[in-house]
Amino acid sequence: MKDWAAIRERYLRDNLPVRLGGLAANLSRIKSFAAHDASHDAIESMIAESKFFIEWTAAEAEVNTAAELVELQIQLARWQRNWARIWADQDLRKKVAEQSAAWSRRVLEMSGLLNG
Repeated sequence: MKDWAAIRERYLRDNLPVRLGGLAANLSRIKSFAAHDASHDAIESMIAESKFFIEWTAAEAEVNTAAELVELQIQLARWQRNWARIWADQDLRKKVAEQSAAWSRRVLEMSGLLNG
């Protein structure tokens, strides 16, 4: 079991753009790992972790950014709830990978890290 309190403490040490960059990296990893049959548990863990990252970040973000993050968190919750079915269906898994990549790009844009 992960020590979510320790992860939260470490995560909150970074400023908002870096936290969003970390979330974007997690989403990119989900996309990459989806191609590997042995990654079921790793992706499931990254989905859960990403939901926490959003929870710990959205309150400090601008309203529009927070709204998009909440939309992403809802999508992650849907994936998590249906994970066994998604994993068993190559087409659904590919769709999750594509959506995860798109969200990764969007969150990275929101972070502003690409502007500097």
